[in-house]
Amino acid sequence: MAETGIYALIIILAILFLIFFVIIGKFIKLWFQAFVSGTPIALFNIVGMSLRKIPPRVIVNARINSYKAGLKGISVSDLETHFLAGGRVLEVVRAMIAADKANIPLDWRQATAIDLAGRDILDAVRTSVNPKVIDCPSPDNNVYITAVAKDGVQLLCRARVTVRTNIKQLVGGATEETIIARVGEGIVNAIGASDTHADVLEAPQKITELVLDKGLDAQTAFEILSIDIADISVGKNIGAQLKIDRAESDKQVAQAKAEERRAMAVAAEQENIARVVEAEAQIPKAIAAAFEAGNLGIMDYYRLKNIQSDTKMRESLASDDGESHGKR
Repeated sequence: MAETGIYALIIILAILFLIFFVIIGKFIKLWFQAFVSGTPIALFNIVGMSLRKIPPRVIVNARINSYKAGLKGISVSDLETHFLAGGRVLEVVRAMIAADKANIPLDWRQATAIDLAGRDILDAVRTSVNPKVIDCPSPDNNVYITAVAKDGVQLLCRARVTVRTNIKQLVGGATEETIIARVGEGIVNAIGASDTHADVLEAPQKITELVLDKGLDAQTAFEILSIDIADISVGKNIGAQLKIDRAESDKQVAQAKAEERRAMAVAAEQENIARVVEAEAQIPKAIAAAFEAGNLGIMDYYRLKNIQSDTKMRESLASDDGESHGKR
């Protein structure tokens, strides 16, 4: 019975040891990997990562990569803290390695802040090494930057902006959309300041020089290296169209004023006719008054009537003669 109990105890211990070995085996593998890489990490620290819901393999690999690349100031605690904060540990380590090889100043605090801000830190470092080109505006939308020179001719152009990342301004700095907007505004101002559109077509590099002098990359996450005019063409003659529209407007105003003067003249004529009719209506009264006063005799009256009849006959003959000439 004693021997049976001993055998049972040995079997139980063996099973427990096997279970312990299976559970702890993956941690021992990571510990041994760190040990042979020259960056020893305590086994209990690796086990503690798993208990804190931190993937040990990610932290161990990040520690090995940074240590082997010469970034010995990054501790395991720093890696764990950044992971718990929601950061991308491996991407940050790769970015710092790339920045170190390219002699770009980037410390751990700055790199983690950029990563936690949602920026792609690795892409930012790559852009610092290999500048990228931004189309302004995008050629896919079939849109141009439109501006009008002082001679009234419209110009349509596209620009290509070569930029590299400004690591110091990556957190809180403006994005590509701001660069595109500022470059477009600068090109419009430069073309608008040109005396003629021919000056712009002759030397488009003057536009880029004026735009670059404005410091358009201030408070942005990029540093503008160059601005190149990729395409420029002549559009509408806006100045001539405006003059035509103004002339048409002036014509309509003049016609309205002339019509107003004609209406006033017709009204004045009608008013004068009314006054003549009113005055003629007073003639019989005046003749009667003259008869009563003895200032007008009967012979004078008949003589006046003869003159009136003769005048009417002459007017009738003149009217008939005018109509006959018109028919001929």
